[in-house]
Amino acid sequence: MKFPKPYQLQEIAALIGTEFVGAPEFQVLGMNEIHVVEPGDIVFVDHPKYYDKALESKATTILINKKVDCPPGKALLLSDDPFRDFNKLTNHFNPFVAAKAVISDSAVIGEGTVIQPNAFIGNNVVIGKNSVIHANVTIYDGSIIGDHVTIHSGTVLGADAFYYKNRPEGFDKLISGGRVIIENNVDIGAGCTIDRGVTGDTTIKEGTKLDNQIQIGHDTVIGKKCLIASQCGIAGCVVVEDEVTIWGQVGIISGITIGKKSVILAQAGISKSLEGGKTYFGSPAEEARERLKQLAHVKQIPRIIEKLNNI
Repeated sequence: MKFPKPYQLQEIAALIGTEFVGAPEFQVLGMNEIHVVEPGDIVFVDHPKYYDKALESKATTILINKKVDCPPGKALLLSDDPFRDFNKLTNHFNPFVAAKAVISDSAVIGEGTVIQPNAFIGNNVVIGKNSVIHANVTIYDGSIIGDHVTIHSGTVLGADAFYYKNRPEGFDKLISGGRVIIENNVDIGAGCTIDRGVTGDTTIKEGTKLDNQIQIGHDTVIGKKCLIASQCGIAGCVVVEDEVTIWGQVGIISGITIGKKSVILAQAGISKSLEGGKTYFGSPAEEARERLKQLAHVKQIPRIIEKLNNI
């Protein structure tokens, strides 16, 4: 998430009431999670396991709960609770604004696009030309939808990320300030849910087709010309490369990459990154030919046992 203008380090520190290390006028341009940070961004870290990763990332301002040496060319914001203060910044730069109409006055809707009755179009949504938004679709604030897109009834774009910190008093939510971006010529079936990024974008690229009842988590990127069948669940921060086919009821864990032109057969469970150009099956998924051989061998076990008993 980029800020509307550059801010100085001292201004950001004042917003959240923290000490800082670095030049007071050090420029801060935005805030992001570790996997999508760019120079100028703030990243937060609150666990020793990830200190080095954050300090060595592309982020140039690190919101951290320990006094450490500041890397050259970077700045620190010293906080007793970086998670809380990251939320403060999200609320400041991208606050929730209640809707005043079913289709927001700030929404931009392209020529030839049809919005069916009872669809909700939030603040600052952009929809391109010749798209069709069917009844009872909900499009949250800030979503961007391209040309020639079809979204079927009951689909929700832009709900919050499923991202919580476990505190003694209960789960504390990381506030979502990102967007959903749907590129041109995408079809989305009925009853799908596509969560917005925490600070970045959840993106469905050009030409991809989604069946009904699919969940896509925060900050995930689905490539061009992918096919995803019904009841698939894709966690956050996944990269699905171009021309991947995913059949029904596949589950994919967070933070992995599915290689270009992979095919994942129905009911597979994906627990690690997959090389492109291959077909996968099973849970945990393996290359389909190997897994089918294993199943064929398992079927032989009763016959082998019977043969041994007759010796």
